[in-house]
Amino acid sequence: MTQTVSSEFESLKGKLDAAVGAPDVTTIAQQIKAALQDVLRRQGLSLPERFHTSLPDTYARRLLHRDPDGRYTVVVMTWGPGQKTALHDHAGIWCVECVVDGEMEITQYDLISDDGGNYRFTRQNCVAASRGAAGCLIPPFEYHTLANARPDRSSITMHVYGGDMDHCHVFEPSGGGLYRRVTRALSYTE
Repeated sequence: MTQTVSSEFESLKGKLDAAVGAPDVTTIAQQIKAALQDVLRRQGLSLPERFHTSLPDTYARRLLHRDPDGRYTVVVMTWGPGQKTALHDHAGIWCVECVVDGEMEITQYDLISDDGGNYRFTRQNCVAASRGAAGCLIPPFEYHTLANARPDRSSITMHVYGGDMDHCHVFEPSGGGLYRRVTRALSYTE
């Protein structure tokens, strides 16, 4: 499934198709990151209007493209002011995330222990990212939070996943610096 999009995305899609043929996940992710950054820094990326609309209570997660061979999906997320994720992973799926418009704050975490379902993390770097900034999440280095850094307007991000990400694990604080893992089903916003 591909939504009606611009010629810029059609060009980008060709680069994504080529990248997922690379021999290893690290190379795939690096090539996709470079392709996203190139298109956003050179000419930008026009998205249909519905991808610009935020929701009042949570970020919008909209499917832009699903590779017919199941190798990757492209999802656009629209973040209203102050919207953010909980600490989460991608359930073992690689991802490249890129800021299309606005400003995002990405905080990475390292898992330092899992004692019978009690998880402990250390916060690593926190990155302020603006248009064209991209990063790779390759398991097991996938624990993070995302937040719209703009208090007065929406931000838009694009996520290229190594498959169809239909769930993730959210880590909820359980006291004493520990977290418990909860599986969360994911769906798309219309």
